[in-house]
Amino acid sequence: MISLTHRITVPDAAVSVQFVRSSGPGGQNVNKLATAAQLRFDLDAAGLPADVRARLERLAGRRLTTEGEIVIEAQRFRTQERNREDALARLSALVERASVPPKPRVPTRPTKAARKRRTDTKVRHGAKKRLRGSKSLRDD
Repeated sequence: MISLTHRITVPDAAVSVQFVRSSGPGGQNVNKLATAAQLRFDLDAAGLPADVRARLERLAGRRLTTEGEIVIEAQRFRTQERNREDALARLSALVERASVPPKPRVPTRPTKAARKRRTDTKVRHGAKKRLRGSKSLRDD
């Protein structure tokens, strides 16, 4: 079991890491060694709660494949181990963000004083515009 957050753990089968050639730092080793980590997180095998999964799919964006996997590529470091840790940390942060339910919006209404200020401003603005018109309009 892999612990992604303090509340969410997923089976080992849900996460697979593969190493591919990196375009990052490493000098000539870039041409010889596969140091970039490509982490695949299978949402079906993870067994996440439905609400967390829905938020995670939305947050994943382009990283979500049509097979229902989230693909995270890490190539910031020169070693496989550090890139693997980086990919797992990024997955953990993504799941942590998805596990927090959004706060419900509480509709608000303007106060009585705010409504009065708004109507007073409108009346003053209208009076100013009336002064710009012809004399017959001002005599109303």
